[in-house]
Amino acid sequence: MAKSNISKLLEKHDNLIHSESMKVVSHVQRQDEGWMMNTILIEGYEVPFKFRRKKVYKNLNGSVVNLTYYPITETVAGMEFEAMKVVRIKVA
Repeated sequence: MAKSNISKLLEKHDNLIHSESMKVVSHVQRQDEGWMMNTILIEGYEVPFKFRRKKVYKNLNGSVVNLTYYPITETVAGMEFEAMKVVRIKVA
């Protein structure tokens, strides 16, 4: 039996996390140096999930999604903030 793409990714990258059936409570898009920066908030999580696209992405408010992501730390105005960098998102 062939392994799924997700299983292969998780084996290859130690810090990668895959979660399914996560409900989006907020989705914001903004322009950032030629890219569309997307930030979503997931029900039950206090940490933002971020991803970039070249074009505007469909509105995910209220959607249930499957996410593959890893934790990152961003420094803003000298303060560190935890966030999740999404490498794969799919509407469930």
